[in-house]
Amino acid sequence: MIYFDNAATTYPKPPSVIAAMSRALVKYGANPGRAGHAMSLETAEAVYDAREKCADLFGAQVENTVFMPNCTFALNTAIKGVLTENSHAVISDIEHNAVLRPLYALSKSSGISYTQAVTGDDESTVREFERCINRRTKAVICTLAGNVTGRIMPIKRIAEICRRNGICFIVDAAQGAGVLPIKLSDGINIICAAGHKGLYGPMGTGLLVTDGKYRLKTLIEGGTGSLSKELAQPDFLPDRFESGTINTAGAISLGAGVDFVNAKGIDNIRAHENSLCRRFFDGVSKLPTVKLYSSDFDERYAPVIPFNIGDLPAEKTSQLLSDAGFALRGGFHCAFPAHKKIGTADTGAVRFSPSVFNTMQEVNAIVRAVGRISARYCV
Repeated sequence: MIYFDNAATTYPKPPSVIAAMSRALVKYGANPGRAGHAMSLETAEAVYDAREKCADLFGAQVENTVFMPNCTFALNTAIKGVLTENSHAVISDIEHNAVLRPLYALSKSSGISYTQAVTGDDESTVREFERCINRRTKAVICTLAGNVTGRIMPIKRIAEICRRNGICFIVDAAQGAGVLPIKLSDGINIICAAGHKGLYGPMGTGLLVTDGKYRLKTLIEGGTGSLSKELAQPDFLPDRFESGTINTAGAISLGAGVDFVNAKGIDNIRAHENSLCRRFFDGVSKLPTVKLYSSDFDERYAPVIPFNIGDLPAEKTSQLLSDAGFALRGGFHCAFPAHKKIGTADTGAVRFSPSVFNTMQEVNAIVRAVGRISARYCV
C-alpha cells in the first residue's frame, strides 16, 4: 500500500520515533512526578527533555508547553478557556470541526456567538477578519492551513489585528506544524498542534503552547503530582492542564519526532512535499474528467490537494484507489464548511497528501491509477 493520507496522520513513522516509543515503554515505565524513586525521576527528566524540544520548536517557554491527548483537546481547552459567557469569536470559513463544534456547543450553553470570516486572497481575508471583530470579541481562532484545500492563512497579519484590538489569537496548527514555520513570536497567543501529523509523533499526542498572556479556565481537574494537599487545581503551567497521568511514552516519542523534523529542516520537508504535489497536480490536471478545486498548486498552499474523478462519490474513488494499492481519504474531512466553499458539499472530495517519505515514482504511479479509473468509470 502506497500511503498518501498524511493529512490525517503521517505514516510511516521515522525509525527514531519507533525506537523512542519502544525505549520509553521499557526504560521509562514509572509515573513522572508521582514518586521520588530513581525510575520516576528518570522518566520525569525524559518527559522534560521532550517538552523542551517542543517548546523550542514553537519559541515557547518550557513551562508553557502542555502535552495534550490530541489537537482537538488542545483547541477545546483554549477556546473554552478563553471565551466567557455572551462573548464573541471570529473564525475562518474553512475551519475543522475541532473548532466549529466547541463553538457551536458554547453558543447553545453560554450565549457565545461566532462569525465566520470569508476567506479569499490574503488581502481580502485580512480585511474580512478585521470587519468581523466587534466589541464582544474575545478570541480569533484560525487554522494555519486548511485541512481540505491546504490554503495557508495570513497568520502574521491576522495576529497584528488581534494585537491592536487586545484579542486572544488561537491558531490551529494541526495541518501546518512541521511543514510550515510557526512561532509564538509571530504574534500568536496560543498554538494548538497535533503530534501525529507533521511532527511525526504517535497518535494520541498533541500540544497546547501559550505565551502565558491569557489565563485559561480548566476543562478537567485532578491529580497533577503537585500541591497534593490542596483541593484547588494548580494555577501554574503545565500542571494546570495535565491532570492525571500523561501519555509518557507518547510525549517522549513526540520529542523524537520533533528531532526528526529539525534534522530534516522544515523548509526542506515542505519543498519535497510541494514538489510531489506539483507533480500530482500537473499529472491529473491533464485528465479531462478529474476535478481540481484550485487553478494551480503554488506557495499559497500546504501540501494537500482535493480532487474528484467525474461524478464518482469521493468514498467510491478512494475505495477504487485503495483496491489499486493507494491510501487516500475520501469524504468531508471533518470540515464541511470548507467543502461547501469549494463546491463539494454533495460529493465530498478525495485528499492527496504526501509526506517526507513519499517519492516521485509513487506519485507517478497514482497519477496513472487515477487515469485508469477515469478511463473505466467516466467514459
